[in-house]
Order: sequence, then structure tokens, then C-alpha cells
Amino acid sequence: MSTIRDISLAPSGERKIAWVERNMPLCRSIGEEFERTKPFAGLKIALSVHLEAKTAYLCRVMARGGAEMHITGSNPLSTQDDVAAALAAGGLEVHATHGCTAEEYDANIDKVLACGPNIIIDDGGDLMEGLRARYPQFIPGVLGLCEETTTGVHRLRRLDREGQLPFPAVLVNDADCKHLFDNRYGTGQSVWDGIMRTTNLIVAGKDVVVAGYGWCGKGVAMRAKGLGARVIITETDPVRAIEAVMDGFRVMPMAQAAPIGDIFCTVTGCAGVITREHFPLLKDGAILTNAGHFNVEVDAEDLEKYAVSHHEARNNIEGYELPNGRTVFLIAEGRLVNLASGDGHPAEIMDMSFAIQALCARYLAQHKGQLKPGVMVVPAEIDREVAQRKLDTMGVAIDVLTPEQKDYLGI
Repeated sequence: MSTIRDISLAPSGERKIAWVERNMPLCRSIGEEFERTKPFAGLKIALSVHLEAKTAYLCRVMARGGAEMHITGSNPLSTQDDVAAALAAGGLEVHATHGCTAEEYDANIDKVLACGPNIIIDDGGDLMEGLRARYPQFIPGVLGLCEETTTGVHRLRRLDREGQLPFPAVLVNDADCKHLFDNRYGTGQSVWDGIMRTTNLIVAGKDVVVAGYGWCGKGVAMRAKGLGARVIITETDPVRAIEAVMDGFRVMPMAQAAPIGDIFCTVTGCAGVITREHFPLLKDGAILTNAGHFNVEVDAEDLEKYAVSHHEARNNIEGYELPNGRTVFLIAEGRLVNLASGDGHPAEIMDMSFAIQALCARYLAQHKGQLKPGVMVVPAEIDREVAQRKLDTMGVAIDVLTPEQKDYLGI
């Protein structure tokens, strides 16, 4: 029995899923292939990913391959209730509601894990943590895990270093066809979609501070520059910092950037990026946002304690009056701004990311008992296959190496 908001919302969710299906030709072709080959016949897949239309379509692609799907979201504010209803109405098991409490969120994770999954598709590591903490009896039945995002990769690498990773875990986030496109172009566009939709303010002419210059930070900074903003980067990695300098951005510590910025976006995957140290330095009217997986980059809890008062300034924007008389604004409780205040990455981008997820899950199913526990990179042939198939859907042809060229290159 699914745990959703309202099954009557299903028609709205169906329209959303139909739209992304139309714009995800790569996943569509994989779904047709899976329907013929049934790579997941007899297998249970537990999935925790931001539950909106593109994720729903991935779930249906996997179900076409014979999988018994058990689905939840990976963030309380990114779940779309109509999409969850559409999946439930179609016969898949879903446990997710928008705006659920932390306790309800954990309960939904548990309901999904209670199936005894064979394959896990995770986004941030919550399924993995729940499995180890509360359902260790199911670990022997897990063929492997596919991790979608940087934060989850960090958690898996730590477990691997400590010798605590009991099965193979494919780092989908680190695939070229994921981080080069999803993290850069997907995050870059969807972050500003969410900010502009929520604030109804212009970006041009403003000072934008981007914390973190990884692939996601590069995308956010690039799009801010394209929208006419003056961009400042804060970093802790000297290599990334000098890269930002070479890309034409100002680089400085957050304490120096805090009095300058009009809009802040944290994209670090770390905690405590904007804290009480910085709150009194912020301009009156400064807007704080986060695009990292967890709502710990802007210390929202400490901001609430530090503020004299707070109020809803606009839907999904909370205003905090500080002791110095200034007011700063936090979007979406400091949660993922592109999903908690928008629809997430464009469908064409997630077409590639979810194609990698689907093919990596198939790889785990096909190599049952052959893979060692621990983290593993996406097999190069999957990365190349996704890139080539995506080019085919776009009508783009490329050159092919001749036998002589292969010989010259030692291939």
C-alpha cells in the first residue's frame, strides 16, 4: 500500500510524466529495450531520488525491465504529490509526500527498504544509511547500489575507506556523462530557474556569490555571468580557486564576500558554509540559497536563533530580521533551491543521467556475484554508449577512427 498525499492528483502527474517522456528519447529507447530483455525480472529495486516527473519516468523504465519498484523521495520539499500519485495509480509502490516531517521522511525510507531490495538507486545516501542502521538482515540480498549525487559519493567513499561497504556501489555521479552535463548544465540552469521563479527579481547587475567551484558551482557561476551578474567564487581548494580566477571570476573568502553579495548560492556538499560568523556582515536584503544536497550549507537553524524575528516574505521565502536591523531572506528553508523551488534539471539533461542509472543497474543485475564489494566507477563502455546514443537522438554524427589511426594511438 503506497503512502501518498492524494490519488486523485494522478491525472496532473501523468501530464507531467508524458511531457518529460517526450523529451527523454534516450531513456525511452532504453525502456523499449528493457521491455524486450527484462534484465530485472524477479528483482526488487529500492529507489530514493527527488520525486518529480523525470524520476517517475526512470521508475517506469525500470519497471518495464521487470523490476518490482519501491519508491521514495530524497528530499521532503522536492517531492511532487501529483507525480507520486501517478506512479501509485499505475501500480508502483510509492512512499513520499511533499513537505513531510523528518520523522515521516525516515519512515518512508524504512517502508521502501522493508521490501528487501536487490538493487538500490540512491541520491545522497539515505537508503544506504537506513539499510546499514535498521535493515542489516537484507544486506546479503543486495547485488549493488547506484549513487546519483556528490554527497552520496562522499558518504560511500568514507564507508569504503573504513571497510564498511558490503556490496559494490557504482558512482554514477562521477561518470563523464553525468558530472560534465547534469552537474554543470543541469544545475546551472535549474538553480537560476528556481531563484528567479521564486523571487521574481532580476539577476543582471547584481553581485552573486557562489560557494564552491566544482562542476555544479561552475554551472551556477557560468549561468549567473550569462544573466549579467558580477560573480564572486569562494573556495577551499586552491586548484579550483585558481581555475575560477582563470575563468574570469573574483575569488575571496566568504567573510570578505558576505558584505558584497546580493544573492548567495552554496554548492559545496559541506556543512557550515554560511554561518553566524557571516550573518551580521550580510547586506540588507541579501538572498541566501543552497544547491547542495542537504540543508546544512546555510546554517538555517542558527539563523533562526540569531534573528530577532522572522516572517514569510513571499511563498517559499522566509525573511529574517537581524539584531543590526537588516533583513536577509532564505529560499526554501535552505534546501535544494532548484528542486524545492522548481522542477529540477531540464528533461534533456536528466535523459543522460538517468540513462546511466538504468544501464548501471542493468550492469549490476547482469554481473551478479562477479563484482567485489566497494566503490566502482561507471564502466567506460556505459559512458560511451550513453554519449553515442544521445548524439544519435540529437541527429549529430561524429568521425570514426580508421584502423590506421587506432594502430597509431595503440588502441
